Amino acid sequence: MTETKREIERKYESEESGLPDLTGVAGIASVVDKGVTELDATYYDTSDLRLASASITLRRRTGGSDAGWHLKLPVGPGVRDEISAPLSDVVPDELAGLVRSRVREGQLVPVVRLRSSRDIRELIDSRGRLLAEASVDAVRADRKFGGEGRAEWTEIEVELADGGDPVLLDKVEKRLRKAGVRPSKSASKLARALAETKGGRPRPEGRGPAEPVTAGDHVLAYIRAQRDAIVALDPAVRRDVEDSIHDMRVATRRLRSTFRSFHKIFDRQVTDPIGAELKWLTGELGVGRDHEVLTERLDAALDELPPTLISGPIEDRLSTWAKAKGHGSRRRLLGVLDSPRYLALLDSLDAVVSDPPTLDAAAKKPHKVLAKAVRKDFRKVSALVEEAMEQPPGTDRDLALHEARKKAKRTRYAAETACPVLGGPAKALVKTMKSLQSLLGDHQDSVMARTTLRELSAVAHAAGESDFTYGVLYAREERRAERVQEALPAEWKKTGGSMEV
Repeated sequence: MTETKREIERKYESEESGLPDLTGVAGIASVVDKGVTELDATYYDTSDLRLASASITLRRRTGGSDAGWHLKLPVGPGVRDEISAPLSDVVPDELAGLVRSRVREGQLVPVVRLRSSRDIRELIDSRGRLLAEASVDAVRADRKFGGEGRAEWTEIEVELADGGDPVLLDKVEKRLRKAGVRPSKSASKLARALAETKGGRPRPEGRGPAEPVTAGDHVLAYIRAQRDAIVALDPAVRRDVEDSIHDMRVATRRLRSTFRSFHKIFDRQVTDPIGAELKWLTGELGVGRDHEVLTERLDAALDELPPTLISGPIEDRLSTWAKAKGHGSRRRLLGVLDSPRYLALLDSLDAVVSDPPTLDAAAKKPHKVLAKAVRKDFRKVSALVEEAMEQPPGTDRDLALHEARKKAKRTRYAAETACPVLGGPAKALVKTMKSLQSLLGDHQDSVMARTTLRELSAVAHAAGESDFTYGVLYAREERRAERVQEALPAEWKKTGGSMEV
């Protein structure tokens, strides 16, 4: 079983100065000496240091109050999520899963052993509450793989207590600087150990051309950003972090759309199979996400009804439906993320980034090539919207509006790719397509809600329950869809029916 905590800390160089007196700083009433603790940690990574290159650390540590396995995932400067698991001889399966998008079929091996003598001080306020923990660490690092040698140093670490105010760290740092203590040049002990022992250092991720020049450079930069997003979001999806599935799904859609919109730049013989796999992944991510959105919509609609319109155990039935669908989709998604098919897709994306399958258009100047692709996508949206507005209300119009929504997304992503080149006009198109996408998305959500309400109503009726409230909700969803259709002509008129880029 794992536990997660948000770690907010700062590290400082410490030679002879040690830890200055912090009493009185930022409401610190007392500094309590907790003695010296001996810590022994072995850090694991792939032979080419894929975790370290992403500022991720995985260690097995003994000593101290939190002996066990610790995986630290970066959140922001000085902020990491620490996922811990009980002490064992091998990497726990749950932690191995959280780094699988980076490790893939590689092996995790011990790369560095760090032994630290930690002199701990607790920073306490006037009410006896723990504000932070400050320590002076005497560190000895031994390279275990990919190099050799030892490094030794002393550093100061200040870690905010759970629920603490980060402003405290700013005030403590001000005091430390006055005492001659300076922030560490290394983000972590592991980073410093790798830098100061013999052997290869981790290569920072996402290093691409410093300045995109050609059409291919610009599109590849966008592709690289989405590839990086998928890999980085994988642990969050596994941990069921809020909006992580949605964000990962958006990244897969952006990638697939980019391959299709800019097929004059990249060889379709290479990208079409990848696009098919991205479509598969998008669908798998959508099983849980679509269900989540639909559940929220139905719950909100039910909450809006007055009690006089609620008949039968509809709340219980909706809750049961939501839990059953949610649990099943989550188990399925975790299986997808552990599948060879998914890992092979990530390898394929890496190959595109490292060795782009470019065509002649990739070497051309970007403005003309990107603008032409964006205009082509926009024309497709225009045709679909016009077709949908000419259809009478019903299934055919619903399908046409759904297709228009998908093409609006594709046009939006193409315009996003072109923004660094086309500037204002592309940004305006992104905004317009996002608004259109949102409007048509509400319509599609209504279609899906009505389908679900029909199914649940049939089940309730067969069980001898009242289906009256399902009918009320269905009618309200119909009206919501009608309002979207009424608003569409005005929304579409905002585009002017054309795009100037």
